[in-house]
Amino acid sequence: MNPSTFVSWLHEAMEGSEGTEKRHIIRFLNDRDYVAFARQIGRQRKSLPRLHQIQPLRVIRAISCTLRTGIEAVSAPFIRSIEPDTRIKLHALGHASSALPSGEEKKSPVKAVIPWGVRHIRAPQAWGKSRGERVRIGVIDTGVDYTHPDLRHCLSRGVNILNRQLPPIDDNGHGTHIAGTIAAYTRHRGIIGVAPQAVLHPVKAFDQHGGAFVSNIIGGIDWCVSNGVDIINMSFGMKTYSKALEAAVLSAYRNGIIVVASSGNEGNQAEVDYPARLRQVIAVGATTRKGRIAPFSNIGKQINIYAPGEKVYSTWLRGKYHELSGTSMATSHVTGVIALMLARKPDLKPLRIKNLLRKHARYLVKSRKTITGAKEIHAFRSVSAVSK
Repeated sequence: MNPSTFVSWLHEAMEGSEGTEKRHIIRFLNDRDYVAFARQIGRQRKSLPRLHQIQPLRVIRAISCTLRTGIEAVSAPFIRSIEPDTRIKLHALGHASSALPSGEEKKSPVKAVIPWGVRHIRAPQAWGKSRGERVRIGVIDTGVDYTHPDLRHCLSRGVNILNRQLPPIDDNGHGTHIAGTIAAYTRHRGIIGVAPQAVLHPVKAFDQHGGAFVSNIIGGIDWCVSNGVDIINMSFGMKTYSKALEAAVLSAYRNGIIVVASSGNEGNQAEVDYPARLRQVIAVGATTRKGRIAPFSNIGKQINIYAPGEKVYSTWLRGKYHELSGTSMATSHVTGVIALMLARKPDLKPLRIKNLLRKHARYLVKSRKTITGAKEIHAFRSVSAVSK
């Protein structure tokens, strides 16, 4: 099967698949075959209209599209693999499928507030050494509220993976909450995040109901790699393994990007969600105000570090604030600390960062759920360990 024949076959395989949500990721064997396919798509796009539905995933030499069921078995010499494009979920508890009613939101505090989690990990003590200056963070999430007064200073160019013609505006709330914990700042009324001088690049991969496909995440990673971010925050996960997602994470890792991901909220001892389970990722569990592992947090040896994730107060839609719990919230604390470290020493590699976080963390308070060696992040010690 040559590229021209494959494009025609693909167009037929897409026919009648609308509404079935049988999306697939097709990976090509190498760059040459991917480029040949892309050129063929360009030639046949006018005559085969369904080709407009194809989403390119350059970072892993792949595409995503809706195909008829059972199509995974097709074989061609230039195809590496075909896998289902799986759904993926956010890692926040008690979070509605869309933005919370205004009655559950909180107005701006009367003065500047440092949320308990930021204080708990000793971030304010580290600000004399670093505030995350100019460290670029890709936040793959639901977008962000660009109008929030505590976030205006830190927001830079981003991308809307779901609709490239639109900005990455948050219509859910989760992404704005994550952004606040990482880098919020105010002089008067509002909150201060872990790394208040970091630069955030919102990557909207989730819709207003908090839903996304693996291909949306890969598209977000692709954008982050192409735009040279330093850290990627991924506060979401799924139970199933994806070769395509692992390939995208590996590409980011090889480009020196630190990838931080939440472990999941099922309270399981052995089951850590993907992508946190991948070895190139810094996997994060959640702790309570008392420094214990949160009841909802997944635990296990695959988790590299724990951080505050219980009733975390952060920015919300329409300039408001909200409390959320989850390993999502814990992950944003860890991302902020890494930004503090990178501002002090930009050439730190992902593995070195992971080792430093573990080495200078504090052991968790013993409890029935605590496992041997579990540690909670300590911003001041981690930043102090990084020499300029």
